[in-house]
Amino acid sequence: MNRRDFIRASMAGAAGLSLLGVPSPAWATDQVRLTILHSNDVHSRIDPYPMDGRPNAGLGGMARRAHLVNQIRRQEKNVLLFDSGDIWQGTPYFNLFDGELEYKLMTQMRYDAATLGNHDFDNGLAGLQRQLPNAGFPFLTANYDFSRTILKGRFLDYKIFEKENIKIGVFGLGIELAGLVDSRNYAQTVYLDPLERARAMVKQLREVEECNMVICLSHLGFDFTNEPEKINDQKLARQVAGIDVILGGHSHLFMTEPKIISHPNGRDTLINQVGKDGLYLGRLDFTFNRRSKEKNSVASAVVPVGAVVKTS
Repeated sequence: MNRRDFIRASMAGAAGLSLLGVPSPAWATDQVRLTILHSNDVHSRIDPYPMDGRPNAGLGGMARRAHLVNQIRRQEKNVLLFDSGDIWQGTPYFNLFDGELEYKLMTQMRYDAATLGNHDFDNGLAGLQRQLPNAGFPFLTANYDFSRTILKGRFLDYKIFEKENIKIGVFGLGIELAGLVDSRNYAQTVYLDPLERARAMVKQLREVEECNMVICLSHLGFDFTNEPEKINDQKLARQVAGIDVILGGHSHLFMTEPKIISHPNGRDTLINQVGKDGLYLGRLDFTFNRRSKEKNSVASAVVPVGAVVKTS
């Protein structure tokens, strides 16, 4: 995929979404279309923002997100739904139910995978362990070593999804917890270098698993202007070739379109993030050649949660 193949189709406001820039239904051609939906930093926001005059009033809410996701699934043949961490902490729902409600609602929404954010450690490892049975989806984290903790063996480095013979490899990366999270809450969890782990994941997914696409669910943050030594999504994209998409979190950054990082081999890495509190749902529509399995194009959209997706 090169820059001229990148089509942006986004809507501002809650009026709705019309993906007029997206090619005609891929299953009617020699193309396969893959729709990636993603959230980040929802922070236990179960209900919509109140109608109190604040920016984004009336947007968000997990019931509305579920409705929106179901609409898209009815329209599209191949859909994957991901979250990039900080599912917990931010409203009384978390204080009352310790994360149980968030996991159960995401399970009903049929999330395919998520990664861990720093606030997902706010109830400690024991609190995370108690709620994992309520999550009917895997947590992917390649750079947290839990082998010396009660969560040994509870997480995957990566997972492979297959849609119409297109193999999509997905792995997760988390931010350094020291200095950000109370050490009692992560105990003997060992933080591994995200660049080294990302290179290992790309090698595994590309060469061993023979994936046609590689996605990273990242809670590293988009950028740290005042802390240049920290690894972030932009450094990850520039220094680790072979990642097609980084779905980011932690920065609460609302991106109207993905940032494209080009590599010398002609391939690009897209970085995307959709703010916080579940106000928006990120959408990326990729097309693949059915025979060669090469990516041909991508369209992006930022969908306000509460919008009505128009049907054709």
